[in-house]
This record gives sequence, C-alpha cells and structure tokens, in this order.
Amino acid sequence: MQGKKLYVGNFSYSVSKEDLENLFSTHGKVTEVNVIEGRGFGFVEMSEPSEAEKAKEALNGSDFKGRTLRVDEARPPRDRKPGGGGFKKDFRRY
Repeated sequence: MQGKKLYVGNFSYSVSKEDLENLFSTHGKVTEVNVIEGRGFGFVEMSEPSEAEKAKEALNGSDFKGRTLRVDEARPPRDRKPGGGGFKKDFRRY
C-alpha cells in the first residue's frame, strides 16, 4: 500500500469520528478522521503507510457495531467538471 488514507464503508450512520479514531488507533497513529454524515462511510488517515496496511488487513470484513466494515485504500478524488447537471431548457425558442 502506498497511501496513508483509508476508505471506511458500511458503518452505521450513528458512528462518530471518535468511534473510528478509537477503532483505528489500536493499529497505529491516526492523523485525521472524516465521517460523511448520513452516508455510512468516511476516511481515516494514518501516520504511516505500514500502519494503514495493518489497519486495513485487521479491520476489513470485521464487525463494528453490528455492521461488516469495508476498509480499502482511498482513491484520489475525481475531477468534477464545472456546471450543473440536469435539464436545461432553452427559452429563446418560445
């Protein structure tokens, strides 16, 4: 594993940043935790890639508060094109 940032998914919406920090800190030093509210996933950054790998191996597929966690190396964010999606109507024709 090259990165230090992990994707953590399939956890309960009630899981807090502190819950994830406590869980992952048993596998190394946690430098940042970001929980995406109401979505059941987030990101945990460890201080070293080796710690991230250790946490991934130990926690992926494990039970946490009644849910089976999915832990994987985080992918870089996708480039989003500017502009809104959806239907745009050209009113000049009417």
